Amino acid sequence: MPTIPGGPGVADRAHFVRQVLAELGPGAHSLRDIAAAAGLDDSTTSRILTAGIYREIYERPRRGMYQPAPPPSDLAYALPQGPTRDEAHQALQALREATDGGLVFLYTKSPGTTAGRQCTDMAVGDSDLADLGMTAHDVMSVIRSLRTGASGRAILAYLPEAVQAHVLAEPVPDGAGPGVIRDADQLTASLVEIRELGFALGHQECMAHWNSIAAPVFDGDSIAASVLLLRPAMQMQRAPVAYIDATRRAAAALSKH
Repeated sequence: MPTIPGGPGVADRAHFVRQVLAELGPGAHSLRDIAAAAGLDDSTTSRILTAGIYREIYERPRRGMYQPAPPPSDLAYALPQGPTRDEAHQALQALREATDGGLVFLYTKSPGTTAGRQCTDMAVGDSDLADLGMTAHDVMSVIRSLRTGASGRAILAYLPEAVQAHVLAEPVPDGAGPGVIRDADQLTASLVEIRELGFALGHQECMAHWNSIAAPVFDGDSIAASVLLLRPAMQMQRAPVAYIDATRRAAAALSKH
């Protein structure tokens, strides 16, 4: 039986159960069989499976039966000659461990829109995300503007100028943090800096009391996603070089060169 990587966190247990499903063999399996194989109680397993359905880790072909979801076609989980879904998650988990338990997210360009991003994976340990005022479903289901947040700007910096102009013309989203960049000229300058440095820093940009580091993920010459590290502002008033380097390594591991 596989062991739960990185502790009993929500995201980690989701990928652990996915490994268990793979070991059970092809086809759908009952909640009871999955729980028994995983060594977890039925209630815990049910919560993991239900959350995993929202994240497209599992699917429920019929009532009470579960199976792994097929790998999506986007960069987040399956690249030709690139990281698999589990390898991508391991890269995020490695970043979390290298940054003393930071919250780590992978944001990809949203399908069907040129100016949005959506979280497609995360490594958050035993956090239930309540400190962010969100649930795992909130994080994974909401399409966010590229105008705000280090993860958004780390993608926006590498998009065509026409797309950048469209995004800069958008209003600042409701609920943005006190550090959000409101001035268009300042925002444009930040995109130039991101391209020069290869990473973005956010200071209470998306929400109060949280600072961030983000690095771009590439599909060849095209921007595809960004890796985001979040830590409380009191714990990371300035981004340590070691954290920046670790975030960039994680993004490089997910990039297709």
